[in-house]
Amino acid sequence: MLASYCLPLTAEYMKQILNQLFNHQSLTREEAAEVMTNIAAGKYNDAQIAAFISVYLMRSIELDELIGFRNALLELAIPMDLSEFDALDIVGTGGDGKNTFNISTCSCFAVAGAGYKVAKHGNYGATSVSGASNVLEYYGAKFTTDIDVIKRSLDQSGFAYLHAPFCNPAMKNVAPVRKNLGVRTFFNVLGPLISPVRPQYQCLGVYSLKMMRLYNYIYQNLGVQYSVVHSLDGYDEISLTDTCKIMTNAGEFVYTPEQLGFKRLKQEELSGGETVDDAAQIFINVLDNNATEAQRNAVIINSALAIQTRNPIKPMEQCIAEATESLAGGYAKKAFEKFVEIYK
Repeated sequence: MLASYCLPLTAEYMKQILNQLFNHQSLTREEAAEVMTNIAAGKYNDAQIAAFISVYLMRSIELDELIGFRNALLELAIPMDLSEFDALDIVGTGGDGKNTFNISTCSCFAVAGAGYKVAKHGNYGATSVSGASNVLEYYGAKFTTDIDVIKRSLDQSGFAYLHAPFCNPAMKNVAPVRKNLGVRTFFNVLGPLISPVRPQYQCLGVYSLKMMRLYNYIYQNLGVQYSVVHSLDGYDEISLTDTCKIMTNAGEFVYTPEQLGFKRLKQEELSGGETVDDAAQIFINVLDNNATEAQRNAVIINSALAIQTRNPIKPMEQCIAEATESLAGGYAKKAFEKFVEIYK
């Protein structure tokens, strides 16, 4: 008899939560965790999930809510111990509305080609043409949670990919709603925080200064080595189109493109195109070292920041040189080819 009351009781709880949120109240850490656990268990329909998500389109997520969501998702995630590799995650929140090509994914292979281990947690694009999962799948990668495959790829290619819906059931359950909404949601904010690997090194791009401060606080409390970057014209990466701000364990820094050693770019030079085909072509051009100067430079500087995140004492000039050599010497392309071979 108890089972027959489960769904109505769950629906009533969601009604209570929605009324609470509509009355401009925030959730406690425990309430946030319970809602996310119920979402993961498939206890809410798409309309309820959409209503819940929509609240956070109209106001910012609070720290306790974010931590509650994160705790629940990590508790439910498929555990993956990759500590032996000391891997770095390079990721953006997405949701900046810029529809750039896959800069962070290209950077992953440039960093792997430079000799570092990268375990990227990512997903299909929700607000852009092509997310990391789109472009990797386009070239034949078949996503997996098989730890042996993941470890072999890290060992042999320097890169492993963790497709978020495979790693966490809640991400799978909200995917259709996120896609249909087509706008930035709090799951963009959560994505970098819920890698089952729980990486100790993370290079993250965010879409706003407020979000930057939130992540900075969370990372400080998690005790990870991190860099959080935001370009002041709205990009969740170093775009070289404007001044960027970077927060790390060592403090806060502001750089113009010129101070980083690059000329300023135009926003249209970073476009990912209109289709996944377009984005995939730019992606492979970068790895073939056959991209435009703007595309190549955007990847080089973001790769350099990731390398410096992994090795904070390295001067940025040396990190830029390593990233440049990885692309120019074909090492990034070799890392990509090996990854696809293992993930097929």
